[in-house]
Amino acid sequence: MVAQAGRNGFSMKRRLSDTSSLRKWCYALVRRNLRATKYEHGIQTFDTADMYSNGLSEVILGKAIKQLNLPREEIVVMTKLFMPFTPGKWGTNIFSSGQSADEIGLVNQHGLSRKHIFDAVKASLERLQLDYIDLYQCHRFDYETPIEETMQALHDVVKAGYVRYIGMSSCHAFQFHAMQNYAIRNKLTPFVAMQNHYSLMYREEEREMFPTLKMFGVGSIPFSPLGRGVLARPLTENSKRGETDPFQKIYKGVGTPEIVKRVEEVAKKKGISMAQVAIAWCLAKDGVSAPIVGTTSLDNLKDIIGGVHVTLGEDEIKYLEEPYIPQNIVGHAQVVKRGVNIQIRP
Repeated sequence: MVAQAGRNGFSMKRRLSDTSSLRKWCYALVRRNLRATKYEHGIQTFDTADMYSNGLSEVILGKAIKQLNLPREEIVVMTKLFMPFTPGKWGTNIFSSGQSADEIGLVNQHGLSRKHIFDAVKASLERLQLDYIDLYQCHRFDYETPIEETMQALHDVVKAGYVRYIGMSSCHAFQFHAMQNYAIRNKLTPFVAMQNHYSLMYREEEREMFPTLKMFGVGSIPFSPLGRGVLARPLTENSKRGETDPFQKIYKGVGTPEIVKRVEEVAKKKGISMAQVAIAWCLAKDGVSAPIVGTTSLDNLKDIIGGVHVTLGEDEIKYLEEPYIPQNIVGHAQVVKRGVNIQIRP
């Protein structure tokens, strides 16, 4: 099943693979996953970012694409820029070091300045072993660089042939509106997609972002549609990710237990997995082009893909959504790049 990313010519399968968890040790698994998903299940779109594992994610994805001889014209490769990181130190990043980017010498190697955009896109192309990137996304909004500079630079990397389309990720609706409106008014390349945080347990994007995207004709490609695995199993069932993922705590809201319980109920009633229910719900929402899912398990990946073929009734959708309680915005943090330490601000 093919989806269009809003009102533009950019299309993608409604099955996107996230590569944020790629490490050296799972390279063989990635190759098997790519082979299986490409030829058996139709996954042709892969999302990554330059800072995932300090560049290693892009390296592994690029090697797999090349060694498997995947036809370039048939696949869609998406990557992101913004975060400071230290290439070569695989698997680590400065967010865990307590140091600032400028403090350790990464001057101009972060954010959305013209210099960093051009340097970052060339570095990503080298790691991916590709001639161009299909969708180049801004990982966060840059509070320190003028919008005019960012949008002109993004337009120029498209015109230079490094990038086909551009997108945004993890920002407030008013920020997206300002960037998109500037591009349109000045006849620059506009965004075609927004990679935002969205799931049954986090629906704040419905307030402002989704209406904004609809107005501009931009598609949504949500990340964490399974709530980092929380929606994939009963709360009483333990998992390795649940024990090691510190970000799962953001889903410990008041309404979460009831939401997970209802996902389990609907899954049992339909004879499918909880993950398939969560994915089917996401795909049923207006404006969602394709959710992004990531896993290091081929069995889990096959199961998640099954959600594309599941249709939920209106009563089931209403039942799943009913327990949701509005909450604070999560995922649009301001990254303070300069100063003594890198901080994350709401």
